[in-house]
Amino acid sequence: MENWKNLMHLFVTVFLSYFASLVVNPTIADVTMEAVCPGKDECSLAIYLAGFQQAIAGLGSVVVMPLIGYLSDTYGRKVLLTIPLTLSIFPLVILAVRRTTEFFYVYYVLKTLTAMVTEGGVICLALSYLADNVSEGKRVSAFGLLSGVVSAATVCGTLAARLLPTNRIFQVAAVVAVVAAVYMRIFLEDTSTRQDDALDHPILKPAAGTDHQTAESAGKKTDLIKKIPLPKDIIRLLNSSVTVSLASFIAFFNSLAEAGIQAFLMYYLKARFHFQKDQFADIWLITYIAATVSNMVLMPTLGPLLGEETLLCIGLFAGFLNMLLDSIAWSPWVPYGSALLGIFLFLASPSIRCIMSKQVGPYEQGIAQGCLMGIASFANVISPIIYSPLSALFLSDGAPFNFPGFSMLCVGLAWLVGFILSTMIKLQPLWSRDRARSEPCLLA
Repeated sequence: MENWKNLMHLFVTVFLSYFASLVVNPTIADVTMEAVCPGKDECSLAIYLAGFQQAIAGLGSVVVMPLIGYLSDTYGRKVLLTIPLTLSIFPLVILAVRRTTEFFYVYYVLKTLTAMVTEGGVICLALSYLADNVSEGKRVSAFGLLSGVVSAATVCGTLAARLLPTNRIFQVAAVVAVVAAVYMRIFLEDTSTRQDDALDHPILKPAAGTDHQTAESAGKKTDLIKKIPLPKDIIRLLNSSVTVSLASFIAFFNSLAEAGIQAFLMYYLKARFHFQKDQFADIWLITYIAATVSNMVLMPTLGPLLGEETLLCIGLFAGFLNMLLDSIAWSPWVPYGSALLGIFLFLASPSIRCIMSKQVGPYEQGIAQGCLMGIASFANVISPIIYSPLSALFLSDGAPFNFPGFSMLCVGLAWLVGFILSTMIKLQPLWSRDRARSEPCLLA
């Protein structure tokens, strides 16, 4: 694989970043419940707080992700990657200091604001970096390896959460987040797809002292503002081919389901089977060990043979089966068994990203991946609007009928819709290759 040294530094950076953010996942439900509803196993306020945070962060990311992706096309991936890696440190530090109710709400507000950039920013820029350094023929394997690194980070983070006491988890996460940012700045080599662009100077370059240089700098800033992608430019990109449009819709439904399971599954299992931190850690551990095997073994092996569109169908249908089993779980062991479906479920996201990457030109990788992350963020806004009331209603005593897992079934239906759409995808040759030679950027 090309530029293997650069890619190894990227994989290490992504691993450390995701380890820091995901090591807190198994315990955040307990921390939230203890802060807002001490001593209870069911708490509608905690569910609504999680949903509100997800919605606000997603709403901001809808705007921020395409912008970050586009600016990385201009200024290089390393400069933009510094932003989410740095911002992710601050919320972790808050709970590393103390986990009282007051500190929790400070963390909550800070996490909500920084998540607009950090939730998706790292993976968006990492995917663009891979597209810069890997040829199309090997891209499906590279994207699978990156997803495998994320899954491996989740496995290690979950295992660490299983072993560490709660009061140490956030301290470890904060330290690792700092190490990720420092490692990236020292070792990762920058890439920029527009080496001859007039805007290839650093964003934070200090202004020169002369009037001529000041005027030149002002002119470049004006050019930057004019080149910021507008909604109509993003819509034009997403409508550029049937394949891109279908991939966009599938990304929405896949992200809608992923957001639902990440935000509400733990609360469902806590209310249904009284799961605690250790049980949550075991569930995530099984899920992401399966995902690591899937992305680092199945994806590179089966991708060139079956094609990413086939792997996408398999992953989406596995997601539906996973939620169907969880929704009718009759025993505490059922969620453990359904978690094994992660070996197929996690084929979906890298397949969507690879399909999109192959449909756009070299000058559009950042904006394309940014658009996908923006779609995912929009799904994060819609997801709590749909699933928060459903989860709170069907886990309460006032449910219209006795089906505590109804909201989980509705999550699965989103994956089923995505599966139906995925059967219509037929990959086309890269439509922007010839155009890219004569037109440097779709949005220029």
